[in-house]
Formats: sequence, structure tokens, C-alpha cells
Amino acid sequence: MCIMVFPQLAISLDKQLDYFKEFQALLVGMFGETNSSSILSDGLYIIGAGSSDFLQNYYINPLLRVTNPFDQFSNILLQNFVVFVQNLYGMGAKKIGVVNLPPLGCLPGAITLFGFGSNECVERLNIDAISFNRKLNSTSQRLRRTLSGLNLVVLDIYQPLYDLVTSPAEYGFSEARKGCCGTGLLETSILCNPLSVGTCTNASEYVFWDAFHPSEAANNILATSLISAGSSLIFP
Repeated sequence: MCIMVFPQLAISLDKQLDYFKEFQALLVGMFGETNSSSILSDGLYIIGAGSSDFLQNYYINPLLRVTNPFDQFSNILLQNFVVFVQNLYGMGAKKIGVVNLPPLGCLPGAITLFGFGSNECVERLNIDAISFNRKLNSTSQRLRRTLSGLNLVVLDIYQPLYDLVTSPAEYGFSEARKGCCGTGLLETSILCNPLSVGTCTNASEYVFWDAFHPSEAANNILATSLISAGSSLIFP
């Protein structure tokens, strides 16, 4: 959701809404009020649940963890999620998919940072993700009940990605504990570039491209699962 992580780098929810308002005005200017309303209501909107808010903010900020226990921090994110969905809905969005948290403790970067030398998934982070996802489900149910005509679907990425990580060979992968880019242990974003030393030549055999993001091959599998889960958003 990019609610609280690195505000100088991420686009805040408020700014995203500002951009959407600009797009809305552009549509009205091009197609008129009635047609633009139809375009917006028929559109598909996908929201990420906030992995970066945890991995690049909460878990690496001791002061934040002291002042905001996990449940409290989760509630803050979900409150922002509710307001964001309400605003989107008020601006004409009717079909919204929200991708829940992945198994945070199985991401290579998380294992490097919080695994204390282990090569296994960090169980406490996965427990946190499961807890948050349950709250996300119940919050989404309440939104569906209160916002007439809203089709809000939680798209589960946790289990499909967990399956890839824990049984990679079953899906044609040979590496699930590190990314293809560089060392595969911590690099992401601009650290993954054509000059990154050690980048693999067989990315399709890796579950992860970098330390936090799935590879193209893994994303193909995950996308199939998400499309199936979100079929009600696509087909009337």
C-alpha cells in the first residue's frame, strides 16, 4: 500500500488518489461525464496489502516496534486501507482486488536480515503475515457490506508463493532461497542492474528475481492463481 515506508521514494496513498483524480478529470474531458463514469466503474483496481510497510519499515525500526506493537501497527495499515478503498469507491471504482501479504519470512531478503544465519523461512514473520491477512479478510468483508455495489476481492498470494518456496522442484525451480540478482541475499531495486556482479544466467529456475520479488517464471504461476481467485472481478 506504500502507506508509511520511505515517503521520499514511495508514492503515498494520498498522492495516488490525487493522480487518480487527475485521470478522472481527463476521462471526463475526453468522453463526457456518463461515459467516464462507466469506464471507471467497469475498471479493475489492484491494491497491494503493504509488504514494504513491514519489511522496509516496521521490522527494521526498533522505535516503531516499541511504540506500535504488531497488532496496533496492523490496525493502522488497515485503517488507511479502509479510507483508501472508501475514497476509490467514492470516485467511481467498483471492482477492487487487494493482494494480501506473501509469506514475509520466506523472502530471501527477510531470511538474510532476520534469520540469524538460518537458511529457513523466518517463522515469526510468516505468523505475522497470516495474522494480518486474517484481519484484511474481515476488514474487506465489512467494506463489502457497507459499500453498496462494491466488488472487493482479497487475492491470496501467501499460499501460492509459500508452495513455490517450500516445494520448488514440483514447479520446475531449482533455487528458492536466494534471488537471481547479485548475491540474491539482499539486493533489490537499483542494486539489480546489468552491472550487478554474480547475477544468474538461468533466472527461470529461480523463484525470486531479487531478494524480495518473485521472478518472471514464478510470477507467471502466481498470476494464474490470482486470476482464478479474482475471476468475479473479471467476469460478470
